[in-house]
Amino acid sequence: MEILTIKSTIKKALDKLGVKQLNNGTSTGSNSFGKGEIIQSYSPVDGELIGAVSTTTKEDYNKVLITAQKAFKTWRLKPAPQRGEIVRQFGNKLRELKQPLGELVSYEMGKSLQEGLGEVQEMIDICDFAVGLSRQLHGFTMHSERPGHRMYDQYHPLGIVGIISAFNFPVAVWAWNTALAWISGDVCIWKASEKAPLCSIACQNIITEVLKENNLPEGISNIINGNYIVGEFMTTDNRVQLISATGSIRMGKIVAKTVAERLGKSLLELGGNNAIIVTPDADLKMTVIGAVFGAVGTAGQRCTSTRRLIIHESMYDKVKDALVTAYKQLRIGNPLDENNHVGPLIDKDAVKMYEKALDKVIEEGGKIIVRGGVLSGKGYESGCYVKPAIAEAENHFEIVQHETFAPILYLLKYTGDVTNAIEIQNGVVQGLSSAIMTNNLREAEQFLSQAGSDCGIANVNIGTSGAEIGGAFGGEKETGGGRESGSDAWKIYMRRQTNTINYTTELPLAQGIKFDL
Repeated sequence: MEILTIKSTIKKALDKLGVKQLNNGTSTGSNSFGKGEIIQSYSPVDGELIGAVSTTTKEDYNKVLITAQKAFKTWRLKPAPQRGEIVRQFGNKLRELKQPLGELVSYEMGKSLQEGLGEVQEMIDICDFAVGLSRQLHGFTMHSERPGHRMYDQYHPLGIVGIISAFNFPVAVWAWNTALAWISGDVCIWKASEKAPLCSIACQNIITEVLKENNLPEGISNIINGNYIVGEFMTTDNRVQLISATGSIRMGKIVAKTVAERLGKSLLELGGNNAIIVTPDADLKMTVIGAVFGAVGTAGQRCTSTRRLIIHESMYDKVKDALVTAYKQLRIGNPLDENNHVGPLIDKDAVKMYEKALDKVIEEGGKIIVRGGVLSGKGYESGCYVKPAIAEAENHFEIVQHETFAPILYLLKYTGDVTNAIEIQNGVVQGLSSAIMTNNLREAEQFLSQAGSDCGIANVNIGTSGAEIGGAFGGEKETGGGRESGSDAWKIYMRRQTNTINYTTELPLAQGIKFDL
């Protein structure tokens, strides 16, 4: 796709999404503020300026909080199925605007168009999930030990949910949170990544239209924009009941400590150092497909990207040779061109991190078997395109122990049975996603057992990358322990209350205690 075609495509997408050349980065629908400095958004695809956003000042933020608090008083009184109806309408708007929003995601973040469209589809899917869930926010009824008493528990809205999202999923992670928070009766304030701010403007425009059409307070959905300082407005604010933060482990530790100091709630989705175990009984073709997509999809910038391939010694050379052959077929270039497999990294800082990681693995005694490097020349003018690399390494290497947000895959060899492979896999501080490739039922079950993978996600015969809406998404250890999306993840967005009703004329006390007057 030529540059002129890209510009024309993106201009049409921005127009359909109502994203202007200069946007307010602080918004509660029509009440738009944003008196801070200007953030300019450059595309990693071609280095071109897409647009700009005004950042949020503390004064702007306080206006948003007041608007959100007022909206919550109205929104929480709507029956949950009626809140679900609003989410249904939002999902339908996303269906109408899937193509332009997917194009903006691809162009501003740098992921392939297929992945950009897939991310919008995740938004649609979570809306569908939330609509059904809006009729299932149920508690339990318990038997009381006192005669003539009924006990049950129920869930109520929390209040204001603050969402801090990362650049790599600039729209889907917000939707995972908001769809569930909205049907729970909460209102949301979103601090998007300053590396992809225009995507948040587009999403806010879409939900604002839905709220207006239903005569609802626009403060149900709010955005603020800027760097970590803007995020601190929320993390230190007692008025924000829950902080859902997606990002690095370093960032997550700061958020967790800050929110805990005020006894607030936090939901953390942090780094991953994901591995696929390849046993002697693995299907080679499936292994290669899963490993390659996991390692190079989104240019290795997914929290679920495959970082480590733990291969049995009997399969090692065969798997290595197949991967080297597969990597030769990868096409790197403009992600809006569906013929390409790999797009750019988010910016030049990410490129430097990638280069340092490759130098580090050599310093520690590793061996590069598929050489990386920064691409230049026609089509690579942004300076953000790199070659996916493969290195032979050891799990104890410092660089292997850390998450590098880039397409670098480390090959690790194991001997003996699958127990040894699981020990290697678990031998990192992160615990997000994991997988095993095997046709051996015993190995698969051992991997999924109490003594198996210590990750929040454990897959058999599929890769580490990606997850379905229906299951709870999140990880253990320094990945933060949070859960978003499916299963019973909705409970984090609500407060639990136990109720006891006495329908007699007596007042018996629990545990048979006597207190007569």
